[in-house]
Amino acid sequence: MRPWLSLYVKILLWFFLNLVVLAAVFTLLFNAQFSLNLDWLLASGARERIEAVRDLIVGELNVTSPAEWPQVVERYSEAHRVRFALLDEDANLLVGDAAALPREVQERIMRRDFGPRPTGDARAAQNAPTDARPFEGPWRSRRRPPLRAIMRTTNPTQYWLLTSARVDNWLAGDPLRVVLVARSSSMSGGGLIFNPKPWLASGIGAVIFSLLFWFPLVHGITRSVGKMRAATREIAEGRFDVRLKMRRRDELGSLGESIDQMADRLDGFLKGQKRFLGDIAHELCSPLARLQLALGILDQRASPEQTAYVRAATEKAEQIASLVGELLSFSKASFGASAIRLQPVALRKAVDEALRRESTDGAEFRIDVPADLTAAADPDLLIRALANLFRNAVRYAGTAGPIEVRASQQGDEVSLTVADHGPGVADEELPRIFDAFYRVDTARTRDTGGAGLGLALVKTCLESCCGSVTARGRQPHGLEVVLQLRAMPPAPKTAADEVGAQETATA
Repeated sequence: MRPWLSLYVKILLWFFLNLVVLAAVFTLLFNAQFSLNLDWLLASGARERIEAVRDLIVGELNVTSPAEWPQVVERYSEAHRVRFALLDEDANLLVGDAAALPREVQERIMRRDFGPRPTGDARAAQNAPTDARPFEGPWRSRRRPPLRAIMRTTNPTQYWLLTSARVDNWLAGDPLRVVLVARSSSMSGGGLIFNPKPWLASGIGAVIFSLLFWFPLVHGITRSVGKMRAATREIAEGRFDVRLKMRRRDELGSLGESIDQMADRLDGFLKGQKRFLGDIAHELCSPLARLQLALGILDQRASPEQTAYVRAATEKAEQIASLVGELLSFSKASFGASAIRLQPVALRKAVDEALRRESTDGAEFRIDVPADLTAAADPDLLIRALANLFRNAVRYAGTAGPIEVRASQQGDEVSLTVADHGPGVADEELPRIFDAFYRVDTARTRDTGGAGLGLALVKTCLESCCGSVTARGRQPHGLEVVLQLRAMPPAPKTAADEVGAQETATA
């Protein structure tokens, strides 16, 4: 048996695992950068860039007269959009504009130690003439450690890049050990101090990694929630045979099992209710038939004074018989769905047959249904559903205007619409008009003959044909009922059909 983990614990574990992985990666990067130089952690790649520029500047200073050094430094400053300056190792200005050199920058340059000063013979050897180059003497060779640093100063905010160099120009005399200073008011420093591309790439990589890391968990949760949302929508529409069968071992899995149990119980309750109604209707048929027979005999033998009472009782018995008949039809349509075999049905023929069955005296119908349009359905159930829709439309809107019947195909679905110009139904009542025994008091009462099963029977017939039915109001008034069925090509004609068609044409 798989261990049970709550969704809350799963999310927390996944979150901390993500933190551990990211912390490990950044720790490795952090240690790698600090093992090189702390000052260069932020300016990834700046060392190579500034050293390349430094080598270019120093190389040109080595072959240029000292009098032209300011022009060389100025030219590079304009080319790289930073201000370059040369200082000696005691932070004294040699070339460039560094008059406003902050104290912390000076201290950073001076913080490097030469080491102990030579004494005695070493000092004499330093001052003694020699054929060797001056910077190779015992004192001259003791220089400060190389300098590489990035600094930021405030008031105003400026960024400083410091790197040591040596100018070996014979025109200037002794070799000069200098500090090349690059000053900029922006963090990028003309691309020398900070290059955002590596960090941007790292950030995008971290985001992509996090997305890929969290995707399995989040996708599993959203997929389960989506399945439950679709299932509950199906249940809300009355299709209780939906089952999730989720294999999760957390709260979502437990919720899915609860939804399956709820759907199973609702399906049992609904089938029990329909079976009970069908049994009651069936049991009422025999005594109701005997009652109508007795009333018929009584009507023949009643005196003129009793005839009115007998006819009133006969009308009530006929209403009860009509209700029982609708109950039987509703029950048969509900329980016959599993045995229904869908076949191509010509919608125009089904509409014409439904109109023939119903009394449409005083009502005008406008039919716009293509003769070659077919749908997957059971012919009897579809005609019964259409007959109920036509009966309702004639009953409540037969004199308000023409009743429109139109059909069209969109992709793999066929829509058949029945629209009237009657009083319509309020928007808040529309979701319930297909419920059994539900009547809208303002327009559909028992006084007008409605029992509340007509539209419920329409819905049951359509669902048995794997279709659906919806209703919406019309402007300024009226009701529009839309039947949705799966499109199906017409069945191929048999030899008998061809013979029948020829005989009809000949006649």
